[in-house]
Formats: sequence, C-alpha cells, structure tokens
Amino acid sequence: MSTVGVLLIVKNEGKVLAKCLSSVASWADQIVVVDSGSDDDTLEIARSFTPDVYVYSEWPGFGKQRQIAQSYLNTEWVFAIDADEEVSATLQQSICDAVRRNEPALYRLNRLSSAFGKRISHSGWSPDWIVRLYPRLLASYNDALVHEKVVSDSALVNAKLSGHIYHDTYSSLSHYSSKTTGYLKAWADEREGQKPSSVSKALLHAMSCFIKMYLIKRGFLDGRHGFILAWLAAHSTFYKYIDLWLREYQKK
Repeated sequence: MSTVGVLLIVKNEGKVLAKCLSSVASWADQIVVVDSGSDDDTLEIARSFTPDVYVYSEWPGFGKQRQIAQSYLNTEWVFAIDADEEVSATLQQSICDAVRRNEPALYRLNRLSSAFGKRISHSGWSPDWIVRLYPRLLASYNDALVHEKVVSDSALVNAKLSGHIYHDTYSSLSHYSSKTTGYLKAWADEREGQKPSSVSKALLHAMSCFIKMYLIKRGFLDGRHGFILAWLAAHSTFYKYIDLWLREYQKK
C-alpha cells in the first residue's frame, strides 16, 4: 500500500490547528508540522497529534519553508494543508483512492473559502482549484517567498480530486491585517529592483483590482462581504506597489 503524509507550516495557529489536524489524523500515515516561531499553544497542539513537529524560526519564505517540511516526510505521497483549512469527508475518500491507485500526478482540489463569517461564492474566490496532493519524489514547492506553487521536473498530468477543502480565511479585520502584512512585505521583497513602481501605478493597479474583483468576478453577488473584500484587496494592492516605490525613492 502506498502511503500519504500531511505537510503543514504554521505560526501562532492555536485557535484553528486542532480542527485542521482532526480532519487528517485518521487517514494520514505521517503528519509533519514545521513551526516558524509560535508563542501561543501551537506546538503543544501539534505534538498532541504527531511526534513529527519541528521548529525552524529562520523564515526563508513560504516556498522554502514547505520544502523544509517535505524533507521530513518519508511517505510516497504528500498532501499539503494550511492550519485554517479542513478536509471534507468526500475529499478524504478521494485522496485515499488516489493514493491507493498510486498513479503519479499533480492532484488539484477545490477550496471553498469563508471570510468574516460568510462563505464566499464569487469575487474570484470560487472555484479555486489548487494542487495539494503530489508524489513526494517527483514534485515539491518552488522557492517563492509568497504565493508558492507545486512544481515538477517530470511530465506529470494534472488531475482533480472530488470533494472540498474548507478554508476559514479571515475571522476579523485584525486577523486580516496580521495575516496580510507578511504577504505584502514578501511580495515587495521578491520584486524589489526588478520593475520600477510609482504612485500612479499603485493607484491604477488598486482601481483595476477593485473593478476586476467586484464587477468582472461578480463580487457584488457576495453582498456586503463582496464589497468589503474587493475594497480590502484594492487597499492591499495599493500598499504593495507603494511599498516598492518608497523603497526605490529612499535609495535615491
């Protein structure tokens, strides 16, 4: 029988981690958790589910941190999950069936996300097909600081899994702020020195982001939550382009 290991990278996820791990503990052959410096009860919760808990505080970026976590796995298959996600029963069965068939492929699943207490069905958030199940020796995450992806040098086919993974994206505005701050900095770090930015470019990208998310991606069908998410996305877009411009300006 082929085996599957679950991969998590975490930091201060004590409020949600137990729910996540409970959704994978019954069928995973191994669970690896790599912590990047939590100061809450994340480590205690992780260790109650698995002995494979490691601390790597020298943050190298999301992609490389996932590579570090994968290096501790010894299973044939890898299933990557975030602490604020939960595997549905249908997806669990689909994962187990794919592992049992043991046919090398990059398996995508459909993530259903909620924000501020509401399931988001439009706004570019749904459907959200992402690769999360893959053969350990044939694929891994890239080196991206943020928005990392699974890549492979082998000619692996793409396949889809049935069922959903449930993602509780933001529980509050303070949660949104703390979660996105690191992403925005990593985005600017990755692009600094590549393409020049400007105030006008920041404004244009922010307006385009709002129009695309709220109108083209039909965020208005998500009601007030759709407007809030489009506005927050536009603000974040403005922030990251302005951050780039300020870095360039201060070097002059």
